[in-house]
Amino acid sequence: MKILLTNDDGIYADGLLSLYKQLKKVGDCLVVAPDGQKSSVGHGITLNTPIWCKKVHRKGKLFGYAISGTPADCVKFGVSVLLKRPPDVVVSGINLGDNDGCSVFYSGTVAGAREAALLGIPSVAVSLATFVDPDYEFAAKCAADIVRKLKSKRIPKGTFLNVNVPHMNARRIKGIKMTKQGMDPIHGYFHKRKDPHGNDYYWLSGKPPFKIQPDNSDTIALRQGFVTVTPIHVDSTDYVSLEEIQEWDV
Repeated sequence: MKILLTNDDGIYADGLLSLYKQLKKVGDCLVVAPDGQKSSVGHGITLNTPIWCKKVHRKGKLFGYAISGTPADCVKFGVSVLLKRPPDVVVSGINLGDNDGCSVFYSGTVAGAREAALLGIPSVAVSLATFVDPDYEFAAKCAADIVRKLKSKRIPKGTFLNVNVPHMNARRIKGIKMTKQGMDPIHGYFHKRKDPHGNDYYWLSGKPPFKIQPDNSDTIALRQGFVTVTPIHVDSTDYVSLEEIQEWDV
């Protein structure tokens, strides 16, 4: 099995390294990741500046390729330039912080998997639900197990798996739950501050959804202590509304 591995936290991120160590046990793993932090860049691609590529070594051995672009760029570049044929699967992660609910619209990690799905390649995005003192070991093993399943199971074309792992002792995790994407919005707010010259500037931050009703969403299941697996399709068409607006006299 040929695996293309990327992320949005950059090629030197601990989550990427932990996942790489586990995926090497599953197949031949090629790392193509951003050369720096690219969190929350969404599905952007680089069009107005060149893309630079450099080899990255760890302990004297080739580890992967650092790309001066986004996670989506990394997948495109890996498939088009570095590989002779498309990989069997693309894995993006492990992200520092959860990517459940509406985070999938902003996440560079999720975009890496979505780009692969757009190219017709099975893919998985993996995130760990913490921003403090992350321990990626269990999440990496869980992701590797899911990738192993893809040797015998097929993801429908245009669909990718969005995986979120609770940050807790493995014994406390209740299991793996197949979920839908939560749609409660992330509430953003801006901190007003002053620079050394007395000018105002603003720093965007955010909070999880304030009120969440129990349902089969990834957000609820993740808070309950489940590893969540959410199938997401790249076709965003609202077919019910499409039928309705076709009847409009426009």
